[in-house]
Amino acid sequence: MADDLSFFSKDSFILKLPKKSPLVLRMVVLLFVMVCGVYIFSICLKQISTSSTSEFLNIGVIQKPCPEPNIEPWEIPYVHYPNPKTFSRAECACNPVRYFAIMSMQRSGSGWFETLLNNHTNISSNGEIFSVKVRRTNVSTIVETLDKVYNLDWFTSASKNECTAAVGLKWMLNQGLMQYHKEIVEYFNARGVSAIFLFRRNLLRRMISILANSYDQNAKLLNGTHKSHVHSPLEADILASYKPVINATLLVPNIREVEETTKKALEYFKSTRHIILYYEDVVKNRTKLAEVQEFLKVPKRELSSRQVKIHKGSLSKHIQNWNDVEKALNGTQYESYLYGDYRRTQEPTGWGTHQATLLKFWL
Repeated sequence: MADDLSFFSKDSFILKLPKKSPLVLRMVVLLFVMVCGVYIFSICLKQISTSSTSEFLNIGVIQKPCPEPNIEPWEIPYVHYPNPKTFSRAECACNPVRYFAIMSMQRSGSGWFETLLNNHTNISSNGEIFSVKVRRTNVSTIVETLDKVYNLDWFTSASKNECTAAVGLKWMLNQGLMQYHKEIVEYFNARGVSAIFLFRRNLLRRMISILANSYDQNAKLLNGTHKSHVHSPLEADILASYKPVINATLLVPNIREVEETTKKALEYFKSTRHIILYYEDVVKNRTKLAEVQEFLKVPKRELSSRQVKIHKGSLSKHIQNWNDVEKALNGTQYESYLYGDYRRTQEPTGWGTHQATLLKFWL
């Protein structure tokens, strides 16, 4: 009996295993495979859909160029669409940008002139960037700096929230501009950079400004602070109280040296698109600013500056040894410097016709 029971149990076990267990296992495995397959398929489908959409959008952006601006053919090399690395221009991406450089000499009114340009909502002039020597160590550092400025990746207080239509900087002739003039001219012509020359007619008044500014760097007349530019009449009067002594013997040679430097700069950059301005002309005739805006192809605006002129009135009250200076210049081609503030004076000899013509565009 025991044997029969044992045999029955064993036989029953053998019969049940092939009938039930493989089927259940197969069903479980099949269900598991189906669930995994559906899950994996859904993930792959999402990735493919996202990738396709992204690629489509990217292609759409690339294949949708900015509309052609309504400009003359000669203007095309001077119109740019920068693609900054540090931010997105967003709705301004198709707003054309012109590149410029204000080229001048210290104490020639360039600081005041730049504040006027920056008063325009669409102009960004980034200051005297190359006053920092490391940025003008060689041509490579100069080009690297210029690329950053013109790509709108240079941030200063001049950076605009509005769409920028013209971007540039202020560049003094003694800040690598003359030293590397060949390479800079090539860069300007290749990148479509326009030059704005700003000079001063009365070089005697410029000399007074240089000497006074140099003195204040050490004296710091304004409560122990040196300021090259001021925004109140009181501060201007304090700085103007210093009367420099001018070396009358070297006065004429110094003026000629400045003229020679100016002529060289104009000769070096004559192949670039440029405009020639004089500080006195802009002060006397503010409509000149409209011509500058036309040169930069920006909407015309009324421009203003908070800066206050320091040395006003007759030059005789700003020079300690006025009699010596008067004797040195009387009878020379620079005699008019003694009396006229904003009167037209003789152009430096040797200038070309296009250089002597004020505010005429070279195209």
